[in-house]
Parts: sequence; structure tokens; C-alpha cells
Amino acid sequence: MRYFRLILFVLIVLVVMAIPLALVLARSYFLAPTAQPVKAQPIQFPHTVHVQALGMECTYCHQHATTSAHAGLPALELCMQCHKIIPAQGRPELEKLVAAFQQNQPILWNKVHQLPDHSHFVHSVHLSFGFQCSTCHGDVGAMGKPGVKQVRDLRMGDCITCHQQNGARIDCSVCHY
Repeated sequence: MRYFRLILFVLIVLVVMAIPLALVLARSYFLAPTAQPVKAQPIQFPHTVHVQALGMECTYCHQHATTSAHAGLPALELCMQCHKIIPAQGRPELEKLVAAFQQNQPILWNKVHQLPDHSHFVHSVHLSFGFQCSTCHGDVGAMGKPGVKQVRDLRMGDCITCHQQNGARIDCSVCHY
């Protein structure tokens, strides 16, 4: 009976600490974003037209992929370099693009490829080592309607396996910082 309060206190502290830990572990593994269904986008961007028909490279639009952690999305000004001369009339998706440009409104794209919040992926490092965008993103150029989808698991096990297969570091600080 002498240590009852101390033991009760320690048990309560452990339970209180275990709840956030369990949530983090659940989010990290069990609830981590995996291959998801296609997400609706504000504009149905035709990657097939731009990549297959026109032969554009991923890095033309996603210019930051070679220089930073995030690939980034193109500014409307980049799109309008070509679409100033391509008639938008009768093309609803292109009309949305032109209207957003004229009204100086950003396109609020929905993120497709999901990584756990506590990890970091640096696009430029992977591209500099010779990986193609399709390694992780799949053949986006062939993804027609309904749109781009996440094709890889992108959880820790997927990344570690890839790092092991390619002789890359697997210590925690590579992805978690």
C-alpha cells in the first residue's frame, strides 16, 4: 500500500506517453499513405498529350526536381508560354487554365504522392544518381483519364529495400531529419 500512489502515477504517465507513441507508430506504418486511388484535380491535366504526343520531359514542368527536395508544380506562366497560342475555346480544361491565369488565381492541385509526414525525400539527389521519375511515380506519361495515381507504396520498407538494392545509405538520418 505504501507504493500504491507511486505505482499508479507511473502507470498513468506510461499510458499517457504510450498513446502518442502508438499514434505515431500507427501513422508511420499501419496508416501510412500507400498506393491510393486517383484524386480529383481542379483541371484534368493530360499528361499523355504533353509527354507522349509532344515528348516533353518531366523536368520541363517540374523544374525544381533537379535542384531541390521538391519537384514543384509549374507556374501558370510556364503553361501559358504555349497555351497563349493554342485556342482554349471548346476545351473546358484549357479554359479553366486560361481563366485562372487571367484572374491571377493559382491552381490548387491535390497532392498525389504521399509520404509519411516525418520523412523527407529529396528529388534532386535521386535524379543526380540517375533514377528516372518513373522509378517512383510510374509511367505518368501513359496515365490518361482519370488521372495520375500513386503506384508505389512509399513507406519505409519500400525505401529501405530500394536503398539496399542500390547500395545507398540506410541509416535513419538519411530520410528522417
